[in-house]
Amino acid sequence: MVSEEGRYRLGFDIGGTFTDLVMADEATGEIRIVKVPSTPKNPNIGALQGLKRLLAESNVKAGQLTFAIHGTTVVTNTVIEQKGAKTALITTKGFRDVLEIGRERRVTQYDIFEERLPPLVPRHLRREVDERTAFNGEILKKLNREEVEALIRELAELGVESIAVCLIHSYSNPKHEKEIEEITGKSAPNIRVSLSSAVLPAWREYERTSTTVVNAYTRPKTEKYMEELTEGLRAEGFRARLFIMTAAGGIVPVETAAQFPVRILESGPAAGTLAASFIGELVGEDNLISFDMGGTTAKVALVERGQPRITTVFEVGGYRFKKGSGYPVEVPTIDLIEIGAGGGSIAHVEMGLLKVGPESAGADPGPACYGLGGTQPTVTDADLVLGYLNPDYFIGGEMKLQKELAVKAIEDHVAKPLGLSVIEAALGIHDVVNANMARAMRAVSIERGRDPRMLTLVAFGGAGPVHANRLAEQNKIRKLVIPLAAGVATAIGMLASDVKFDFVRTYVARIEEVNLDTARSLYEEMESEAVELLKAAGVTQMELVRSVDMRYVGQAYELNVQIPGGELSAGMVKTLEDSFVNLYEKTYGFTTGDPVETVNWRLLAVGKVPRVKVKRVKEKGKAEDALKGKRKAFFAEYGEYVECDVYDRYRLLPEAFIHGPAIVEERESTVVVCPKAKATVDEYLNLVITLEEE
Repeated sequence: MVSEEGRYRLGFDIGGTFTDLVMADEATGEIRIVKVPSTPKNPNIGALQGLKRLLAESNVKAGQLTFAIHGTTVVTNTVIEQKGAKTALITTKGFRDVLEIGRERRVTQYDIFEERLPPLVPRHLRREVDERTAFNGEILKKLNREEVEALIRELAELGVESIAVCLIHSYSNPKHEKEIEEITGKSAPNIRVSLSSAVLPAWREYERTSTTVVNAYTRPKTEKYMEELTEGLRAEGFRARLFIMTAAGGIVPVETAAQFPVRILESGPAAGTLAASFIGELVGEDNLISFDMGGTTAKVALVERGQPRITTVFEVGGYRFKKGSGYPVEVPTIDLIEIGAGGGSIAHVEMGLLKVGPESAGADPGPACYGLGGTQPTVTDADLVLGYLNPDYFIGGEMKLQKELAVKAIEDHVAKPLGLSVIEAALGIHDVVNANMARAMRAVSIERGRDPRMLTLVAFGGAGPVHANRLAEQNKIRKLVIPLAAGVATAIGMLASDVKFDFVRTYVARIEEVNLDTARSLYEEMESEAVELLKAAGVTQMELVRSVDMRYVGQAYELNVQIPGGELSAGMVKTLEDSFVNLYEKTYGFTTGDPVETVNWRLLAVGKVPRVKVKRVKEKGKAEDALKGKRKAFFAEYGEYVECDVYDRYRLLPEAFIHGPAIVEERESTVVVCPKAKATVDEYLNLVITLEEE
């Protein structure tokens, strides 16, 4: 039960360096914020400590929370760090090595020393069963139950904790997979089972197997994490529903996330992109680049017409910009790029070259300037030496930064090895990390056929506003938006999320041969499951969106086309074909005229939840009213430190005007306004920066 004495919603995001918590008053829209260091060994500890503090400072009881939304990196980190469960794979005879064969592509074509990621399931734990189902669901060879029972007993003796089951063509008939699950439940009830027919009932054997294996590999750790988090919240008096952010920008109940952890890969970064979309809506910009730079990584995504780009193929654990280097998972995911470029990214000299990241100092020990034992120079150390950060106002003054430690780390590990001064080395670190992030921005804009000059940059995260101005310059972006409470914007983005479930069924047919009864049957099955899940999640306002993956016959990949009006009819089929041809021409610049076929039939089930309210501020103000002092900061345009005005973000009111160079400080983040840039404050207290034309 939720107390009637004030109702609040909670969003919390656990990052590699800091944990952000945001609580919104449902009646007034007032937002209250806490940012605390993360606890890498047990992320729940930091989150629960932050919650206690947030509730105490706000004089709110946990029983007054209507629901909580959580973004986590636990699943992604489990794969990247190779710290998942001991997992086995059961597949059809002849398909044991599909994980290693993959698509038979080299990541770096001419590198004879290329090292690929090892399969998450070693070969001795990949087992075959002698069964066969045809593409149309017809069973050609029955499953031998005695063979499966013996296999499960053997795997249990080997200490297997989780099993991925991926049989050929099980998407069309899951009977044999369900039998294996039943047998495992009787023979080894402690082993978790992930069925490909439940995780991803779609064709393409390699992607389906990989996705199911990632789910099985991460499931035990995720279940334990979710269980401990739920128990911790209950101990604090929280009685409402807990939801987890999905990779596609929706939310699902904690029980679903625990069973299907593959759906919550990139959970936190997805929320950041939603926050950017929400902010863009407020300022009247619907084509933008979302830029979220935290303590460990930087995330960049493209938002078009107010919606993030969604991809159905995503790789985890690889190195960015190299397709095929990671483990493919085929789940709807916000199309973003995440690189090891955060405030805690370590700078080092390699073969005479300065490099920054992807290794991070994290929260423990953190950058050298934290004074917690870190000795390696980081981006935060460089920003402090350059004068961008206030050593006495980091996280509102809760943590004092020690400039002398930052200077020593940069001098010992970068300046001396390269024969540079400390200032030159700090500027080099700042410029190198900016170049890495600017490249990521070009990857999500120019490489996708979008001109960054026509886009608005929405920057947030603890370190994002420090670097955003320079990134805009490098990509010739003319307008930046820095929201209030930029350091915790990802957690705020969670409060702008709907409950979402994605479903897919494979049905391949020429467009003129589509059997509408078959298609209707697929949707009836998916919609029945969707409505049941949405009701269980406690939502009543629902929207069901139907779409189809289509392609020209003979091609390998598809484009997703929404079914007009959502209705299946004879006339719809022709409209669907026309929509595909138009989309293909818009995407690739030409059409082939070949026959068209359908591949996957998809359903997106959306449960609407109340959005967080943002108040307009009618009071006007002047920048000088928010002036809190001056500080010397280094800008390359001058080649030296120059004295900058420093403003208090919380005293900046609409119509306040700032001319760079200047620095704007708030508790969770710092905004650097570079020379030749101008900034003003809008009615939602966003800081809008415009760059002068060259």
